[in-house]
Amino acid sequence: MSIKTSQEGQIQTITIARPEKRNALTLEMYQALTEALRSAQEERSVRAVILTGEGGCFSAGNDIVDFVAAASRQDPVALAAPTQFLQTISTFTKPLVAAVEGDAIGIGTSMLLHCDLVYAAADAKLQLPFARLGLVPEGGTSLLLPQQLGHRLAFELLVKGDAVSGERAAQLGLINAASHSPMTDAQAAAQSLVALAPAAVRQSKAMLREHQGDLLQKVLLAEIEQFAARLSSAEAQEAFSAFMEKRAPVFSDI
Repeated sequence: MSIKTSQEGQIQTITIARPEKRNALTLEMYQALTEALRSAQEERSVRAVILTGEGGCFSAGNDIVDFVAAASRQDPVALAAPTQFLQTISTFTKPLVAAVEGDAIGIGTSMLLHCDLVYAAADAKLQLPFARLGLVPEGGTSLLLPQQLGHRLAFELLVKGDAVSGERAAQLGLINAASHSPMTDAQAAAQSLVALAPAAVRQSKAMLREHQGDLLQKVLLAEIEQFAARLSSAEAQEAFSAFMEKRAPVFSDI
C-alpha cells in the first residue's frame, strides 16, 4: 500500500509510502488518504493524527504522468479524488500534526496549511511551483497563504514558486518549528493533545477555523476547476514535456 496507517494509543499515524517516487501522489493515493482520514475521524479511540512521509521525503507533489493520463481519458471519478481529499482534510475535526522531512512540493505543501501543527526538518524544502508548471494554485493556497503571510510573500511562494527551507518556513510562521527530529516533535505534540479534554480540543479547533468555513470550500472548488482546466493548456503541456525530458520549459512560442 502507498498509504499506511498505524495506531499507538490514541494517536493514529498516516504515512505516505511511495519512497521510490519521492511519495508523489497518484489519484488512487488521494482516495486512500481520504479513506484514512475519514476512518480516523469516525474512530472514537483516535484523538489525534500524525501525517508524515516515508523514506526521508514528505511528498514530491502530484504524479504528473498519472494526472495527465486521467485527464486524457476524462475519468471523472479519478479526477474527483483530489477534491474529495482536500474537502476531507480541510474539515477534519481532530488535531492533525505533520512531520516533514525532505521535499514537500505542490500538494505536499498545500496540505500542510490544513494541519494544526507542523514540524519540519531545517533543511526540508517547501515549494509551490504551480506557475512554473503552467498551472494555478490549488489546495486552498490562494486563500490561506495571503491570510497567513500577506499578498507579497504569498505571491513570492505561489507565483514565483520560490522554495523555502524548513528553517525559513518557521521564521515566516508557515510551520511551528524547524526540528532536528520532526517525527519526535510531532509525536510529543500529539501526546500532549490527547491528554487534553477531547471535546474541548475539537470545539476550540472549530472556533479557530470557523471564519474560513464556507469560503474555504468555495475556494477549494474554484481552484480545482481552474487547475483541472490548466492541465490541458499549451503551457502546462510544455512544462510537463520539459519535466519528463529534464530540460527547462520554453514558453515564448506559446
